[in-house]
Amino acid sequence: MPEPAARAGSVESPDAWSLRDQRGGGPFTTRVTWDVPDGGTATWASRAARKRGEVVLRDAKGVIRARVRASFTTARRLRRLNWIASVAFTVGGLLFALGALIAQVGSGDALSAASVYLLGGVFFSTGGYASLLQAINAPHSLGEDGSLRGERWRWWSYEPLRIEWLATFVLFAGTLAFGVSLIDSFLEGLSAKQTNRLIWSPEIIGCVMFLISGHLSIVEVCHGRLRLLPRQLGWWIVAANQVGSILFFVSALAAFTNPDTGSVINVDVANWGTFGGAMCFAVGGVLQAFERPSAAPG
Repeated sequence: MPEPAARAGSVESPDAWSLRDQRGGGPFTTRVTWDVPDGGTATWASRAARKRGEVVLRDAKGVIRARVRASFTTARRLRRLNWIASVAFTVGGLLFALGALIAQVGSGDALSAASVYLLGGVFFSTGGYASLLQAINAPHSLGEDGSLRGERWRWWSYEPLRIEWLATFVLFAGTLAFGVSLIDSFLEGLSAKQTNRLIWSPEIIGCVMFLISGHLSIVEVCHGRLRLLPRQLGWWIVAANQVGSILFFVSALAAFTNPDTGSVINVDVANWGTFGGAMCFAVGGVLQAFERPSAAPG
């Protein structure tokens, strides 16, 4: 059996396959379709490959005849990373929502809310890194039968021209920016300018990174053309996360401290925006648990 050699975007296919269609957004490739020797087609999509570990095979009439799974080892790796990310974002989102409620209803002091936020931030960063690892270790080589082939495990890579890598890297970086803000929130005796520089600035940077990551994820799942795809679970996940990112951004804007008055612009909007954004990410985390490779060996 010949080794995959023909490259389309970031995926390699057997020499006997001929490229039919390649789609994506900008410099990114998100979906590739080949004509295969038996008269049908094979389609690889970046999200389906790394989340479900599958390639779709169709007959000459375009009817799906198989969803070829990745090998058992590769599928198990992707499934574990997906589970970690799902749990981390769900728990992190719920903790952020709890922190916002504590801050809003006054059932605890500022230290209590900050502590809950910080714990939630740890889970968010864990979910961000697990998502990045899933993108780094996603299979990008196809065998003659359409099966995905995993490569050796990697803890890090630099692949900015792969949209899934860039989206998850920016997301992870955003969680780290949030972490800086959350740690600095324990500092006492800060002036308004110091609060904005040490707490608000990294928070707003994190929010912008979340928005960029969410946009890239939408481009990936929609293959470059923004549209509604209500029948696709992946679309609902990225949509929920992007709504959450927008709410986080609104919350951060409202949390700016006016240097003249020393007061936050709007505490209610800041807290409720955080609560709503956090719940969106928690919902996205729960949905992500169902976007996984089959438990059966490939």
